[in-house]
Amino acid sequence: MTFKVLVSDKLDKKGIAALEAASPLISVDVKVGLKPEEQLAIIGDYDGLIVRSATKVNAAMLDKATKLKLVIRAGIGVDNIDVKLCKERGVTVENTPRGNVVSAAEQAIALLLSLARQVPLASQTTKSGVWEKSKFMGLEITGKTLGIIGTGNIGAVVVDRAQGLRMKVIAFDPMLTDAKAQLMGVEKVALDDLLARADFITMHVPLVAGTKHLLNDAAFAKMKKGVLIVNAARGGIIDEDALLRAIEQGIVKGAALDVFEVEPARPDHPLFAREEVIATPHLGASTAEAQVNVAVEAAEQMIAFATDGSISNGL
Repeated sequence: MTFKVLVSDKLDKKGIAALEAASPLISVDVKVGLKPEEQLAIIGDYDGLIVRSATKVNAAMLDKATKLKLVIRAGIGVDNIDVKLCKERGVTVENTPRGNVVSAAEQAIALLLSLARQVPLASQTTKSGVWEKSKFMGLEITGKTLGIIGTGNIGAVVVDRAQGLRMKVIAFDPMLTDAKAQLMGVEKVALDDLLARADFITMHVPLVAGTKHLLNDAAFAKMKKGVLIVNAARGGIIDEDALLRAIEQGIVKGAALDVFEVEPARPDHPLFAREEVIATPHLGASTAEAQVNVAVEAAEQMIAFATDGSISNGL
């Protein structure tokens, strides 16, 4: 029997081609940009669903998805998928954790360097006709201490790149073993120790109950004055109101945010008024390479499941 798959969000053509090449095992329909009510009207016909971040796999959809067996998020974050309810309904959920690892890590490094040298603001003022060379006194990152919170797939790549830039790396991750830390060449520390010692802090953890507002007023109070913060992981890991207070108090010298608690971030977000803040619109996976990688990875996982029920990245 043919395994019917709906691709409801934009997916690179190479991923679509891989699904189409699996015919007659799989039949694929690409229907991007449908309104939620339009998705609900058709989802009952499909065994598999591939989404990015736009489609919401919630109770309303699952009530209609009577044949659905597998949902794949072409990417890492599954904030738009009710994973718990899927499990209760017998629907497997997978993501593609490897496809955008390098791109996400490189975004974090790009933001770190931009903070150190105030690149966005210097570019903006220079192009406006103001030559303010004396204003933009930057920092060398060589020899500075980078505190990495989370040393999974992406965090591990950031560690490698930061070491290549001759930074000293300390890491907090409850899952990091002493042996793995030694292999990576990082110093494993407690969170409070990291907060107190780091010149730069970068986040690489998922948004779950234990990480929501991990950086809050209490955490900022433990940091050394002049710390620089990067978050290219998930909005909500940082309490944005607390971050604003830390900037106003001079604790945080600068912050670079690729993710926000509410996305798209509102134009009048208080942090946007601060020169110390760099903001980008969730660009961690926005490279040509990452788009191809996650699409192909999602297609391969869907084909494997349709073939023999294989699950490689179940959640």
